[in-house]
Amino acid sequence: MKLNSLIKSILICILFTASIAYGIDQPQDYSKLPQKGMVTMIDLGAEKCIPCKMMAPIMVKIEKVYSGKADIVFIDVWKNRDQASRFGIRGIPTQIFFDLNGEEVYRHSGFLGEEQIIKQLKKMGVE
Repeated sequence: MKLNSLIKSILICILFTASIAYGIDQPQDYSKLPQKGMVTMIDLGAEKCIPCKMMAPIMVKIEKVYSGKADIVFIDVWKNRDQASRFGIRGIPTQIFFDLNGEEVYRHSGFLGEEQIIKQLKKMGVE
């Protein structure tokens, strides 16, 4: 019984750490997205959405690996409802990839795994 409580506590700490590292709780100005001159991936979801929670550690890792090479951004659309309509979101999570000119080149709804994200970024010329 104590082991299950310990595992739950560890998982909660990991998710909390990932949410802070990924900027979920930090207010941001999204008006300059997508960032011109840099490939941008915007993950639109909510911190309480189960698939979004599953993606949070993946996105933290992707953000670190591609720092300075691609702009990786999470937007909580439950806290920033205007962004959901701005990006035409019908379901969460939704990931949108933009090229260097800020043009949308790929959109995916639902959980998107690490390999799929990396494949898309490489397809767009990000190494």
